[in-house]
Amino acid sequence: MLLKLAGLMQDNARELAVLESLDSGKAIYDCETVDVPETIHVIKWHAELIDKIHDQVAPASDNHIAMIVREPVGVVGLVLPWNFPLLMLAWKIGPALASGCSVVMKPAGETTLTALRVAELAAEAGLPAGVLNVVTGSGAGVGEPLGRHPDVDMVSFTGSTATGRRFLTYSAESNLKEVVLELGGKNPCIVLDDAEDLDAVAAHVVNGAFWNMGENCSAASRLIVQRGIQERLMERVRVLTRDWKAGDPLDPDVRVGALISEAHFGKVSSYLDAAKAETVLVGGNVIAKGFVEPTIVETGRHSKLAVEEIFGPILSMIAVDSFEEAIELANDTQYGLAASIFTANGKRALRCATRACPCSGAPASNIAGPGTFACRRTRSRSCASSKMRKPPAMNTSTFIGGGYSQSIEVARYFSLDPSPPGGRTGQRRG
Repeated sequence: MLLKLAGLMQDNARELAVLESLDSGKAIYDCETVDVPETIHVIKWHAELIDKIHDQVAPASDNHIAMIVREPVGVVGLVLPWNFPLLMLAWKIGPALASGCSVVMKPAGETTLTALRVAELAAEAGLPAGVLNVVTGSGAGVGEPLGRHPDVDMVSFTGSTATGRRFLTYSAESNLKEVVLELGGKNPCIVLDDAEDLDAVAAHVVNGAFWNMGENCSAASRLIVQRGIQERLMERVRVLTRDWKAGDPLDPDVRVGALISEAHFGKVSSYLDAAKAETVLVGGNVIAKGFVEPTIVETGRHSKLAVEEIFGPILSMIAVDSFEEAIELANDTQYGLAASIFTANGKRALRCATRACPCSGAPASNIAGPGTFACRRTRSRSCASSKMRKPPAMNTSTFIGGGYSQSIEVARYFSLDPSPPGGRTGQRRG
C-alpha cells in the first residue's frame, strides 16, 4: 500500500508541488525538484524496507535462549512543522507506517493542504480507515491533547525548541510516552584557509544559508571563516548570492520565496534592523511585505545575529584566526543540530567531526531523531531473568529502539563530493 501511495503521489506530483508552494511560500522550483521527489523517495524507501527488518536471536549461554523481537510501538502522534510540510510528513509517516503503527498527524496550522491531500491519496491507495489520521488545528487544540493523550504511545515533533520542551512536559505529566524531537539550530559552516575549489565551497555556503528562505533548522546560518581566505571566499559568495532571486514563489526563476506568515516576516525583518549596527556585506533590505532578500552580515561572535536562530535568509559571517578558534566558536551555542567544515586537511576534518557541536551534546536541538526503528519497540525475551541497562541519553540523528530495552546507533557521515546538493497496521490500544 505504501508503494501504491508513492505511485499516486508521483501521478499527482505537479498538484502537490503547487499546493506546497501556495501554502508555504516555498519556491515552486524547489517544490518540483526537491520536496516532492524526495517525499516520494522516502515513502518508497520505507515501503521497500518492511520485509527486510528481522527479529534476532541474541548470544546466550547453552541453557538460555534470548530473542530480540521487534513490534510496533502503537499509536504515534506526528506533529509537523510549516517549513517542510511534505518532506517532514514523509520522514514521519514512512517509518511509522512501515513499522506497523497507526498515526495521528497534526500538520502546522499554516500548512495543511498537502497533508490533507496525501491523506486522500492514502485512502485511495487502500490504507485501512483509522491507520493514517489527519487532525488540523492549533497547538493548544490538537498538539497538546496529542502530547497528553494516554492512548498515544509515542510523539514525534519537529519545530521550535520551546514547543519541544512542552512535549517533554506533556509526556511527563501523562503516560511517559516516548518523545522524539527535532528542534532548532544555529549551525556553523567552517571554512579554513587551506580549503580548495572555492567556487564549490561558495556554492555550498550560499545554498546552505538561503535555501528554503533560510527557514530550515539545519541551515548553515553561521559562516566561520579563517582570515587568510576570507576575502577570496566572500568575493565568490557575493557573486553567487546575486543568482538567488527573491519574489513570487510560483515564478520558476525565483529561488527565495515568501516567508511563512506576517508574524514571522516581522521577526526576520527585525534582524535587518539589528544588522544596521553591523557590517552588511550583501542585501539587507525588505523587497516587499513578506519578502526579505538574501543578506550577509559580518558580525561579532556575541551579536544577536550570530547567536539567535533567525529562520530567514540572513547569513552571519564571523572571521577567526585559527582552527582551534573556529571549533571553539562553533561550539559556543545552545544548539547542536548540524555542522560542516571545508579544509584540504583530512586530519582537521575528522577532528572537527568529532569536536564540533552536533557531537558535543548541545541540548536545544534534538532528542533522538526520525528513524524507522523509532516506531518499534525492541523487547528482550530471555528464559533467564535479567534486566538490560538503559543507555545514557544522546543527541543523535539516528534512534533505534524504545520500550523495554533500547539500543542507540550513531552514524557520522563525511562527504568528499564537492558539488552542492541540488505493511502491517497497528492496533489502537484501550
